[in-house]
Amino acid sequence: MVLAGFFLTNAILAEFVGVKIFSLEATLGIAPFEWSLLGVSGTLNFTAGVLVWPIVFVMTDVINEYYGVKGVRLISWVAVGFIAYAFMVAYVSIGLAPAGFWVEANRDLGVPDIQNAYAQVFGQGLWTIMGSIVAFLIGQLVDITVFRRIRAVTGEKLIWLRATGSTAVSQLIDSFVVLYIAFVLGPQHWPIPQFLAVGMVNYSYKMLAAIAMIPLLYLARRIIKSYLGNAETERLNSLAH
Repeated sequence: MVLAGFFLTNAILAEFVGVKIFSLEATLGIAPFEWSLLGVSGTLNFTAGVLVWPIVFVMTDVINEYYGVKGVRLISWVAVGFIAYAFMVAYVSIGLAPAGFWVEANRDLGVPDIQNAYAQVFGQGLWTIMGSIVAFLIGQLVDITVFRRIRAVTGEKLIWLRATGSTAVSQLIDSFVVLYIAFVLGPQHWPIPQFLAVGMVNYSYKMLAAIAMIPLLYLARRIIKSYLGNAETERLNSLAH
């Protein structure tokens, strides 16, 4: 329940906070890094969702370790359903007639129309939502398969390899699927060079984050093993695999 709750909470949070685009260089207080790929240039700007997606990757691998393919597949489908439900509630909430006093309640704070701000933050475009959900589901299913195949070769050893390896493949697909649906098929109609360049930059960031999260993976395993005990841990591992 704890693992599933943490997985679902972070997956839904990533979808909603992801509407914000932040500058990594400005956040770290460093000079802008000008990248150039395929004739496209830019700086390191990312969706705020990248802050919590790596945690979802770690949870995927931890759940896979103890509950196997069935466990991860179940929680992935449940997450897709909950994300869709959360967006539906957000759209219904946006459609509610705002109280007159509330619309201008934050004018002195620089928000002249809080209803409009509310709609902009929570009302992500349909193409973005669709791309994110499809990419998430495909990425999770690929992650499961790759994780299992690496584990079949390495056994209980090289935990970092199967975790990072599965993430490397799944996020390669995820990074490009979400951009293709949201920005190539969507109303903005990005040219292919821009789509490929931004996808490569996003993927590079995700991989660096995945590598940085390896200690968290080991910490999570240690906490779970300490809670369950050796006998129960071994029993769950044998059932999962």
